Amino acid sequence: MDVKAYISEMDLSKLTLSDIVTAIASGAMIFGGVVPYIPQYRTIRRTLNCEGFSPFVCFVLLIANILRVTFWFGKRFEYPLLAQSILMIGAMLAMVELCVRVRNKSEIVQSKQHSLRGM
Repeated sequence: MDVKAYISEMDLSKLTLSDIVTAIASGAMIFGGVVPYIPQYRTIRRTLNCEGFSPFVCFVLLIANILRVTFWFGKRFEYPLLAQSILMIGAMLAMVELCVRVRNKSEIVQSKQHSLRGM
């Protein structure tokens, strides 16, 4: 079934306030965990300084969300929680990647140039 057919078959007159509140709560649950990391990501990228950012927090959140996704295969729970976990895994991987890239740029020391001289 395509999207247009699905929308035309939906009866919006049966949409209740409870449905709207549930949809908003689900959206807040899915994106609420990732939103605080957006300004932090932008600041680290702009300043190229990740001091004060702990990659261990990302590590703990990665493990927790990977375990939650793995648990979902054994015992199904609500889809918004699954979507939140998948989104958080992506966000934490992006944060760790940025942190590693910034630290590599700031910690690389120019090595002495070596050349082969006549033997």
